[in-house]
Amino acid sequence: MTDQPSTAQGVPQGHLFAPSVSSSVAPAAGVADDTALRQAMQRVRAEVDKAVVGQAGTVTGLLVALLARGHVLLEGVPGVAKTLVVRSFSRALGLDTKRVQFTPDLMPGDVTGSLVYDARSGEFEFRRGPVFTHILLADEINRTPPKTQAALLEAMEERQVSSDGASLTLPDPFLVAATQNPIEHEGTYSLPEAQLDRFLMKLVVGIPERDAEVSVLRRHADGFSPRELTDLRPVVSGEEILAAQEAAGRVEVTDDVLGYVVDLARATRQSPSVQLGASPRASTALLAAAKAWAWLNGSTAVTPDHVQTMLIPVWRHRLQLRPDAEMEGVSADAVLTSVVQQTRVPI
Repeated sequence: MTDQPSTAQGVPQGHLFAPSVSSSVAPAAGVADDTALRQAMQRVRAEVDKAVVGQAGTVTGLLVALLARGHVLLEGVPGVAKTLVVRSFSRALGLDTKRVQFTPDLMPGDVTGSLVYDARSGEFEFRRGPVFTHILLADEINRTPPKTQAALLEAMEERQVSSDGASLTLPDPFLVAATQNPIEHEGTYSLPEAQLDRFLMKLVVGIPERDAEVSVLRRHADGFSPRELTDLRPVVSGEEILAAQEAAGRVEVTDDVLGYVVDLARATRQSPSVQLGASPRASTALLAAAKAWAWLNGSTAVTPDHVQTMLIPVWRHRLQLRPDAEMEGVSADAVLTSVVQQTRVPI
């Protein structure tokens, strides 16, 4: 079975599934076989659909990122349910979730935590910030200065926070879902390349189709409130989530497919429209996402189709286009589509 990427959302709209958690847990041996775990993932999809209409591709991308132990950047105009998708997703998983509204005056300690003086003990103690959670919703991340944005770098890459010479481990699983608005630039700070590279995927959240938009209005007319989400419940366990992550990591990859990923990366570096192509880290990210996508589709090995499906959402934010190409209206998505068409596919 081959699913094609959604041109509106940049992620596959095919058959996908999902999981849940409450605290850091060790996966139980033999917690479930792969079929049962995939069914658990599918229950999450169905649960999120109770609150979100027309964003199946976005939910799929979040599932892939969770299984691949990555982070997601959601980009879309206001009002397309970016925040609602993440809140519904975490609720269906049963994961601890915290939301941070990024503003120009937000300080790094407001995200990671800070040392606070305790007058009773006469010592400083570390007060943990909202990053100590399973899913961190970083709303409008481009509205805060680079210093605060960078506070997330260690947490996203190392899954830990350092304070006063000590390293504090973050809960497992841990996923940052950040949102940004692509049309309002006043008072915003573009994410630096080093931080963009820490996001496994960039998902473009588009306007839903007409029928889906009518369904949204019908739900609101019938009394649905996006602020409460009382109808959603956790449908998977923490053990199932961690077991699914391990199962996705065990998907086999042949040398031919590894070579194909490398050839695609090298092709981006040679493109006349690209100033900075896909790095080796981008290649490993694509491999991780392709393994998760293959597992979700019931495959025991990654195929070129799985790589192609994940290519655009995993690499679109990692390419730096030449200024003249941008002026001509060339997009990273268009470059990647051309790269796929021109790179030989292993048989």
